[in-house]
Amino acid sequence: MPDRYVEGTCPHCNYESARGDQCDDCGKTLDSKELKNPRPKLNPDAKIEFRETEHLFFKLSAFRDSLLEWLSEGKEHWRPSVINFTRNWLEEGLIDRAITRDLEWGIDIPRKGYEKKRMYVWFEAVMGYYSASLHWAKNQGKPDLWKEWWENDSAEHYYFMAKDNIPFHTIIWPAMLSGCGLHLPHDVPANEYLLLDSTQFSKSRKHGVWMPDYLDRYDSELLRYYLASTMPEQKDTNFTWEDYVTRINNELIGNYGNLMHRVISFAQKNYPDGLSSKESTIPSLNDKISEIHSRISEALEACKFKRALQAIMELSQTGNIELNEAAPWKQLKADREACEATLVTFLNLCRSLSVMMTPFLPKSSQKAWEYLNQEGKIDDNGWDSALEYKTEFKLRQPLPLFSKLNMQEILEKEMPPEETNELANVKPEITFDDFKKLDIRIGTVEKVEAHPNADKLWLLDVNLGGPTRRIVTGLRGIYESDDLVGKKISVLVNLAPAKFRGEESNGMLLAAEGKGIVSLLQPDKEIEDGSEVH
Repeated sequence: MPDRYVEGTCPHCNYESARGDQCDDCGKTLDSKELKNPRPKLNPDAKIEFRETEHLFFKLSAFRDSLLEWLSEGKEHWRPSVINFTRNWLEEGLIDRAITRDLEWGIDIPRKGYEKKRMYVWFEAVMGYYSASLHWAKNQGKPDLWKEWWENDSAEHYYFMAKDNIPFHTIIWPAMLSGCGLHLPHDVPANEYLLLDSTQFSKSRKHGVWMPDYLDRYDSELLRYYLASTMPEQKDTNFTWEDYVTRINNELIGNYGNLMHRVISFAQKNYPDGLSSKESTIPSLNDKISEIHSRISEALEACKFKRALQAIMELSQTGNIELNEAAPWKQLKADREACEATLVTFLNLCRSLSVMMTPFLPKSSQKAWEYLNQEGKIDDNGWDSALEYKTEFKLRQPLPLFSKLNMQEILEKEMPPEETNELANVKPEITFDDFKKLDIRIGTVEKVEAHPNADKLWLLDVNLGGPTRRIVTGLRGIYESDDLVGKKISVLVNLAPAKFRGEESNGMLLAAEGKGIVSLLQPDKEIEDGSEVH
């Protein structure tokens, strides 16, 4: 059994669901033997037996010194958590890594005697960065084009991931690249964890926000904003629906969306034939746009995405303050030409914002661009188009870029009911004497027939240690007949006979039901038919 199929308690951080090759909580790579209380992932109750097996190894230890030297030069732009984690790991020393596993599926090993072994996933997976570029170049009809990315000194490689994948991209993959004489990563901007209600997202535990469900209910742009604004660049952050609604309503809509819609809708309504003005009425606002554009550019190049988004929101907030001070709605009555010049200034601000917000919110940014009646796609106009000043606008009638969220509706829809010590839907209390009236026995299903008059009913013949009883059950469509034959079940035998669609039932089998699952109650040890259940 491969190490990925073994779980146990991490010896370093005591995380109880560490895997045999790595702990997802502290990031340490492991050997299955190091785990406390190791257990098979697919059968936790089974005992584990360690056996000797032969594998191919990658001599990772040979690259320790060269990796430390590489890490010590030109890594000022790396996130502290990434470089510290990597440096600590290297200073502790590297051990050679097995790169094969005893599996029946996966990448074959082209070596005699290894026909039943496969390539270790984390040795093979990172190769995909390189092999995909070779495949791409071949499909382009230029088989050597991959060299522009892997042998070109000006090419920079960026690897985006969560912190549990740091060692594979800052140690193992660079060692592999070094061994092949290829360029090493320029940056590995790994994030910490985004938690859901203070717990890690987990597909196996069904603890998450499922994208198909989200996209059926909400605008994808809202989630893009929220995730960018709370990105765990330096420490774990926590997703809650309350915070999601608050940030969207107060920040994205209350600040950015409000400014964009106020300016464009007011200008279009009062100047439907277009607006024109040669100079900005607020030069300091133009200076602010240039300053923010420069700050965003630097932040994006340094993979500091939260900082870039914060700068955009700072510019938007400045715009709201300047708009309130300029008060074009007052100018409209006193001096229509002055009002027009003011609005052209703010329409240019909206135009700049739509360009700078594009990396984060591409759909709504393009929509704003079209309301401003600008030509083509924002991407085609280029990043520096945010610094252009337009003297004429012929606007389209806009709609709000975003819709405000209703906190109560979303919490009722998305938040699970609070845990309680009280059982739900408890039936009226009975006495112990009432319970003693129930005669429940263990029996074996000997025969299963389809009910002649009902598609959802089975007819079971159950041996209860004496005469066989016929029981009608609604398990058809839940259990196949072959799954029931030979199965030991619990039956209430002193229930008054009842007819179901013409067939008499002399007893009722017991089953548990919850969240769409039905499961028969069965003894966990071999016991004779007719045994009583107390």
